[in-house]
Amino acid sequence: MNKARKGELHTPLPVGFTFDPAGRIVLDPDEQVQTAVRSLFDVFRRTGSAFGVVQHFVREGLRFPKRAYGGAWAGRLLWGDLTHGRVLGVLKNPCYAGTYVFGRYHYRKKLGDDGRLRSAMVAVAPENWQVRIDDHHPGYLSLAEFEANQIRLRHNRTNAVLSGAAREGAALLQGLLLCGHCGRRLTVRYTSNGGIKVRYECGHGRRDGAPGPHCRSVDGSILDAAVSAHVLGALQPAELDLALRAVDHLHQSRQSTEHTWKLRLERAQYEADLAERQYLLTEPENRLVARTMESRWNERLAEVHRLQEEYHAYARRLTDAGPPVTREQVLALARDLPRLWDAPTTSPRDRKRILRVLLADVTVLSVPGSREVRLGIRWRSGRSESVTAQRPLNAPDRRRCPPETVALVAEMSRTLTDRQIIESCNAEGLLAPTGKPFTRGSVQWIRYRHRIPGPQADGQISVTQAASRLGVSIHVIYYWIKRGILAASKPAPGWPWRITLDPDMEDQLRERIRRSGHLRRDHAHIQAKGPDDHDDAPAMAAHGTGVGPVIADSGHSGSGMDT
Repeated sequence: MNKARKGELHTPLPVGFTFDPAGRIVLDPDEQVQTAVRSLFDVFRRTGSAFGVVQHFVREGLRFPKRAYGGAWAGRLLWGDLTHGRVLGVLKNPCYAGTYVFGRYHYRKKLGDDGRLRSAMVAVAPENWQVRIDDHHPGYLSLAEFEANQIRLRHNRTNAVLSGAAREGAALLQGLLLCGHCGRRLTVRYTSNGGIKVRYECGHGRRDGAPGPHCRSVDGSILDAAVSAHVLGALQPAELDLALRAVDHLHQSRQSTEHTWKLRLERAQYEADLAERQYLLTEPENRLVARTMESRWNERLAEVHRLQEEYHAYARRLTDAGPPVTREQVLALARDLPRLWDAPTTSPRDRKRILRVLLADVTVLSVPGSREVRLGIRWRSGRSESVTAQRPLNAPDRRRCPPETVALVAEMSRTLTDRQIIESCNAEGLLAPTGKPFTRGSVQWIRYRHRIPGPQADGQISVTQAASRLGVSIHVIYYWIKRGILAASKPAPGWPWRITLDPDMEDQLRERIRRSGHLRRDHAHIQAKGPDDHDDAPAMAAHGTGVGPVIADSGHSGSGMDT
């Protein structure tokens, strides 16, 4: 413990470090080892995911070193594929930040089910480490970046209540949303045909399998659109700076990969040359050793040839992908960041990474029965803002005519026909509730649904109004119109009649009714039934709307009536 407190207790070092002759911890003098370790940290800075580092190494055909401990291979450097566990081991080791630590793990014993005493290695929390000495030796990254990496790894956990890593789904705010009602994380649910529709749900109301509705459930498209638009608006002043950083990272990544390949080829060539020198130093008469040295030389030459083929394949992939992106091209794209954000080549994972870099969380305040959804956005910088989003209308409401359109049609119906209303609305670019241009059917439906009468001139009345004033059936009114006894006109074909009934004409018609025994009987019959029980009540209701196609002119001529 005294040696550990002074940082002098020697333990096996992670790959990338070694002891110098004085016993101090220094960077591995092997340039290829240093490059591999630095590449791991560089890729994690770009991808933000340990699995993303593994994918990069596999895609680029890169290898990662490790040192053997114990046995005949003790101290030898071995190269192999990078695994997810190796990446996590490197990222979580404070030695890479120049920190000396003792007591990161301890053994815990427990009694197994079979009665045997077993021991297991358990990680110790950083605050419980027995010894910690910062800036103890050279490192591959700063202590601040190491701590930021630990926070990012905790956020990437899928079994935690934190945001989680950016994944393939279309839900851009996955892992960032908090329920404003109960404070819990909202989960993602993909619904509709093939799971193309995103919904964010808080299942606290159905916890432990209890039946009942969700605590909150919100359409994902409106939340994604509102937050994305707000973030893009905030990024507008920093577009050029972001573009320059992106192109610099891109060039650095390509140069780092190219340098790693060259070091790998250089090492393979060195081992082949070493095998050749060993073969040449072998005595020709000692055929047992000469054959072994020759076989080893051939293996090293084959390894050099294989690596050269892999490198040429890697170079061809870069060539097929097109020329390197220039700073001018990236700056041109940055000037239109919303178009780049919505481009089909931009994956949902890329958009999620941008949002996770900028946003800490988003609180959703949703009131059932209200179209308004309030979003409380908390940035990584600590600043908070409020954004309002609107729920989409349901199918009946989307087809329902807004009050402004109803008022406009009612105003124009005073003096214009349906055809004139259609022409006027379409000329101004107005759309029907269906989102299409106005048609005769849509205008007639609005007038029928809201009981909007047709154009009326001063002193003109409808057939129903004339029949009620004179106390006769509407059939009599139609008969008089057809015979020319009563002056009437139509604003347009298919529209209801508009009757001009001056006092002289009204006196003449009342005298005609008085002299006709049939009309007097009809009048008495109507009066006996009462004003609310007319035989022509359906027709009267139809005429009251002013909708032309509801009433047919034929069949109401009143033929056979006594005049």
